[in-house]
Amino acid sequence: MGDKEVVEITGSNISIPRIRYAPTNGEIIYPESDGKPMAETERHRNALMDALLILIEAFKDKPDVCVSGNMMMYYVEGDPQKSISPDVFVSFGIGKKLRRTYRVWEEGKPPDFVLEFSSERTHRTDQKEKKLLYAAIGVQEYFLYDPERQYLPTPLMGFRLVEGEYVPIPMGPDGSVMSATLNLELRLRGKTLGFYDKVSSKWLETPADIAAARADEEAARADQEAEMRKQVEAEAARLREELERLKAQNTS
Repeated sequence: MGDKEVVEITGSNISIPRIRYAPTNGEIIYPESDGKPMAETERHRNALMDALLILIEAFKDKPDVCVSGNMMMYYVEGDPQKSISPDVFVSFGIGKKLRRTYRVWEEGKPPDFVLEFSSERTHRTDQKEKKLLYAAIGVQEYFLYDPERQYLPTPLMGFRLVEGEYVPIPMGPDGSVMSATLNLELRLRGKTLGFYDKVSSKWLETPADIAAARADEEAARADQEAEMRKQVEAEAARLREELERLKAQNTS
């Protein structure tokens, strides 16, 4: 790891400090980490992981959809300084595989959807430098969520790329913001962020939540079956008693 340099975003007066990495044996090194923590707080970490797991589950049967996050993304071949690490991203048409980094020129495209979790430390950069950079790269939709709900103008914000610039995605009456790329609504769900499928009229869940719900359903079904068995056994006992009574009457 070497000296820092300043990289300017084309078409703006904003610059982002980057860390210079020296090549080894003439080979350009694209580091797998920027050395920064995954999330600023446990609340941010939990929200990030839930969103990532929900989207992985939602697109698990789509072989051409890559869902990932907290991964170094390089957008200029030959220049490892030109990098960013989206919290969560979704890219269609590139297929599933184990990636160590996301290199736009190798994948043939940038992600279609990026979600950043804003914090006290990042909210200004999220709304300015990152927004300009993702637009310049060509990310079709850029979403921001503030888990603490005190740093963004609204806790949930969405932008769609139109002629090279982001325009705000209209917010629904319930505070939802529609992602056209995911075909899902992002909504505030209690104290966290939720993904809602309007087609099925259902919230999307993490695998753990799905497993827990399935376990609850199975437990409820087992209780119902046990109650039915008790009722059947009770009715059988009543019929036996009635039969014995009738036999006794016939023999007297």
